[in-house]
Amino acid sequence: MQLLAIDWAVVGVKAGQLILALSILVILHEFGHYITARWFGCRVEKFYLFFDPWFSLFKKKVGDTEYGVGWLPLGGYVKISGMIDESMDTEAMKQEPQPWEFRSKPAWQRLIIMLGGIIMNVIVAIVIYGMVLFCLG
Repeated sequence: MQLLAIDWAVVGVKAGQLILALSILVILHEFGHYITARWFGCRVEKFYLFFDPWFSLFKKKVGDTEYGVGWLPLGGYVKISGMIDESMDTEAMKQEPQPWEFRSKPAWQRLIIMLGGIIMNVIVAIVIYGMVLFCLG
């Protein structure tokens, strides 16, 4: 009755590979938002892999940006200065927008910043497809 036997070592390796692959995709997606925000002069406060609702596993501040790894593996995020939720942060809405904030940028720049992650996903897909085509024919 070895049909139902589970090799937990193989399952662990496969789960690790899945988490690593998804983490790389999340980092590349968030980098798309990050690089376009920096390109248009927005200040990026945080760049995180995974979420950090109480504490982080790792964090390091370089310049104005805090880079880190959270403990809740459900994606990642980039916190851009001035990208606020109007219904939640009423105090920030009362202040004048600063030149480095997301909300002070023209609509076309804000759109490109928001689309940066999707554009990066398309570029990564084209590169992966090209590599598979190159290697397998």
